[in-house]
Amino acid sequence: MSDNRRNTRNGNVDPRRQQPKVSKKAMRKRKKKRKIVLLIVEVIILIVVLIALWAWSKLDKIQTDENFGKDVANKELTDDTKDILGEYTTIALFGLDNRSNGNYKSGNSDVIMLARIDNETKEVKLVSVYRDTMLNMMDDDDAEAYSKANAAFNMGGPDQAVRMLNVNLDLDIKEYVAFDFNAVAEAVDLLGGVEVEISTEEAVAMHGYQEEVAEMIGKKSKELNVGGTYNLDGVQAVSYARLRYVGNGDFQRTERQRLIVNKMVEKALSSDMGTVNELIDTVFPQIKTSLSKTQILSLAKDAMNYSMGDNAGFPFDQETGSFKVSYQSKKASCVIPADLASNVKQLHEFLYGTTDYVVTDSVQNISDEIEKRTGVEAPEKDESDSSSTSGN
Repeated sequence: MSDNRRNTRNGNVDPRRQQPKVSKKAMRKRKKKRKIVLLIVEVIILIVVLIALWAWSKLDKIQTDENFGKDVANKELTDDTKDILGEYTTIALFGLDNRSNGNYKSGNSDVIMLARIDNETKEVKLVSVYRDTMLNMMDDDDAEAYSKANAAFNMGGPDQAVRMLNVNLDLDIKEYVAFDFNAVAEAVDLLGGVEVEISTEEAVAMHGYQEEVAEMIGKKSKELNVGGTYNLDGVQAVSYARLRYVGNGDFQRTERQRLIVNKMVEKALSSDMGTVNELIDTVFPQIKTSLSKTQILSLAKDAMNYSMGDNAGFPFDQETGSFKVSYQSKKASCVIPADLASNVKQLHEFLYGTTDYVVTDSVQNISDEIEKRTGVEAPEKDESDSSSTSGN
């Protein structure tokens, strides 16, 4: 006799017989619900696939530099330093002063920025490297070439420019983005302008730049004559960012450049999809980068989580003067780090939070050579301040 039957005779009810019968109508409802859920899932998957395909097709518009990066690495960095730098994504940004738009192989990089992204918090910090900063050019044909930082891109393209940044600043940059005036002007116009407060002196000084930029990119723009808060169009924004002989020279110019970048990022993050789509279609063809499609998509997926942090100019401590530099027959006005080693220590603290960074032998040697050539030394520390600090 089976166990089920024995349990029944003993007064125990078969659990299977306790289950209520499900009507055919209820079963049809359940099947219908399952079909609806499956349909919704399929639609969601389809939408995701279409968005991915759309994004992938848009990225085809960007000029990808597939030959970049063969010899840009800093081989002297310690494993500990690489681990710290690996917690961040650092990208070199080069704004090229080319009178013919679309050339990204050479040209003086009048905008040199380090964009540092905290991989965990998504905070972005910007550091402008002053274009006139005397550094070792990391020239394969001349190891003793010292010149202005912006000359490296013109002499050896992005490879030499990134190698120059890596070795002089103890960095591990693997990617770059290059753009020109036209790309910035177009982007600002598509974003509906950027609101900036300018002085009367800046407004008047912008006139000459506006004429040149307007002719170069084929757009007209209204000249401003008095200070105030304005919603600058593309030509005005580029002209404002190029101002060099107003205020504190190139130091203040890089502040203007970082301000424009910040304003553009804020506008882009709050834009609708229509504006973003138009921005991509117009600006992407005017950019060249070593970043792959996969890398760009990886960065883009966190776009709404990015926040703009502090920004600064490098070198932090500096002097200016006229010195003999490579690639030029005459002396040139330069920004001299005072000294390079101490400035690199400050840079690593500012970008990566390393308070006890020790520079590599390469940076120390370059620092010593710049001091030898220019006579510019690091500012003396206030012993009373250091002693009082250590005594607390």
